[in-house]
Amino acid sequence: MHAVYTHGHHESVLRSHRWRTAANSAAYLLPALGPGTTLLDVGSGPGTITADLAGRVARVTATEVTEEALELARAEAAARGTANVDFAVADVHALPFPDGSFDVVHAHQVLQHVADPVRALREMRRVARSGGVVAARDSDYAAFAWYPRVPALDTWMALYQKIARGNGGEPDAGRRLLSWARAAGFTDVTATSSTWCFATPEDRAWWGGMWADRILDSAMAGQALSTGAATEEDLRRISEGWREWAAADDGWLSILHGEILCRP
Repeated sequence: MHAVYTHGHHESVLRSHRWRTAANSAAYLLPALGPGTTLLDVGSGPGTITADLAGRVARVTATEVTEEALELARAEAAARGTANVDFAVADVHALPFPDGSFDVVHAHQVLQHVADPVRALREMRRVARSGGVVAARDSDYAAFAWYPRVPALDTWMALYQKIARGNGGEPDAGRRLLSWARAAGFTDVTATSSTWCFATPEDRAWWGGMWADRILDSAMAGQALSTGAATEEDLRRISEGWREWAAADDGWLSILHGEILCRP
């Protein structure tokens, strides 16, 4: 059971994913961790959050859906000299671990991309020990807010929503996490939210420049062209729009994320 991963692993995508840390992407989870904790990190991506979490717990198991994707996290752990991380190719819909294997099961920006997020959460619940924690954080694209209102960014949002849903995902996952957790059988759920905000000249140049490249070169660009959802000229206009926003002296962007801490 798979959805198509909208973003892919182009350098422009990894540029943003490698910016993520436990502090800026998993702060809601950190109080639940301790030096004896065993943690499953589902969908570890390039491994920056994974390696940060490994510095706070006894052992981490990192998973990705392909060996190629998992190699990104392996490389990050090796570069840091992080020795307490294991790696496994795994599908979150059918995790290859016994019941109650981990104290904490964590997924960052994963459920928005999977074919069945409720089934995924049931599996995460199954492999968490009784009294443990299942944690997930996902962005909510429809809740993104920015200024100034560059028309090309409205086009970008509509295109992203279309491509992500066409791939079998849910781009507005943040607002759905609590309902998915309830449907998965959790009764003890703490639901919160947090944001990333990009408003300094440096942050705008980085984020806007990243998306200006990403809309032209990432897997999403290929999907948009192959499905007829956009033309090359459409993508160029969106790219220019991101650079226009980044250059605005009063440019501001806030990205909302939903979060859940569930206790099995």
